[in-house]
Amino acid sequence: MKIHTQDFIVKEGKKVKLKEWPTLVNPFYHSKNQCKEILRDHEEQLNIHQKLHYATSSYPLLFILQGMDTAGKDSVIRHVMSGINPQGCQVSSFKQPLGVELAHDFLWRYVEKLPECGKIGIFNRSYYEEVLVLRVHPEIIQNRNIPSELLKIKTLWEDRYQSINNLEKHLTRNGTKIIKFFLHLSKDEQKKRLLDRIDDPSKNWKITKSDLNDRNYWNDYIKVYEKCLSATSSDHAPWFIIPADDKPNARLIVSQVILETMDALKMKYPALSKERQEELKLFKEMLVK
Repeated sequence: MKIHTQDFIVKEGKKVKLKEWPTLVNPFYHSKNQCKEILRDHEEQLNIHQKLHYATSSYPLLFILQGMDTAGKDSVIRHVMSGINPQGCQVSSFKQPLGVELAHDFLWRYVEKLPECGKIGIFNRSYYEEVLVLRVHPEIIQNRNIPSELLKIKTLWEDRYQSINNLEKHLTRNGTKIIKFFLHLSKDEQKKRLLDRIDDPSKNWKITKSDLNDRNYWNDYIKVYEKCLSATSSDHAPWFIIPADDKPNARLIVSQVILETMDALKMKYPALSKERQEELKLFKEMLVK
């Protein structure tokens, strides 16, 4: 079954209502074994693309993962990117800012982790937390080192959207390709996954009281996600809303999007000059002798 990735993209300027986007779709596999085979094929293709990407040393790739707790961000990274050479890929996770991070603007610590040319950067949560969590819990931003007069501006969040959009435009103009994934999870499915974390001793460490507390703000998070996705999805840095109630299906969709993104770059191995060809010929003769 073909995955039409355009079905999951947020068009620039589109107003998002998450109740209109499914958290579960018909699976793109007929059995668990077939799902593993498809994902394995995707991994092999990604490995080929990544080698080429690393060799060309161009187009930094930035993949951003956002979603509610238990949406499957970690498992997407683990399963989809398992075939990637670690030398060409860096995963960055962001917790609450501390120390020197608080002494800078809200984008500073994320810019430090941006991928280099020929590298893949994956943000497990990102600068979007600064217009999501902080908007649901405004008391957090009150404790940041931000001048009080700026906190009183009515357009605070819209200004932050603009700062994010400007950053992504700047990165795109300088060669970075940005793809953003929102793993769209239902509240019922999150409940099942949280209960599983309690019942399974190997997953006990994953659950915290804050996970339960945030469920009380579910509707607030939905609203701020809708505003964020609407304001920051663009042709050059689009959001993909991935149905996340079925984890294996979500991984297939994400990996297909990444494959299509890398394929669209039309990368080729660096062409050899005549001088370089002669040099390699000489090297071969030396080795044979």
